[in-house]
Amino acid sequence: MLLKQWSDREKRTNNMKKFSEMGLRDPILMAIDDLGFLESTPIQEIAIPRILETQQDIIALAQTGTGKTAAYGLPIIQNTVETDRHVQSLILSPTRELCIQISNDLKSFSKYTEGLKVVPVYGGAPI
Repeated sequence: MLLKQWSDREKRTNNMKKFSEMGLRDPILMAIDDLGFLESTPIQEIAIPRILETQQDIIALAQTGTGKTAAYGLPIIQNTVETDRHVQSLILSPTRELCIQISNDLKSFSKYTEGLKVVPVYGGAPI
């Protein structure tokens, strides 16, 4: 499934959807509220509900800084079974710096989700 590509030039005429309207669990909502995020970006508004409701692969394209990490990260956290100690999600990134940034974001989003562990894995670092 390919989601619409958003650009900074596009203007939205409707109000942005609140995270609390997307079916995310309370621990996730508390964490994103702590970060000061109340309303979703366009890519999050489209991607989060679709990822939560389907098992299909989704390709979502958007500009840098539009919230793509939360767009796929929040549903990953929501769909993780905390009691299952096996790897349940793998996110690939092209650089070590982006790997660390994504890892830190996911740790922030999941800080109230008991039992969930985020581990960045990249060359030259111990696991």
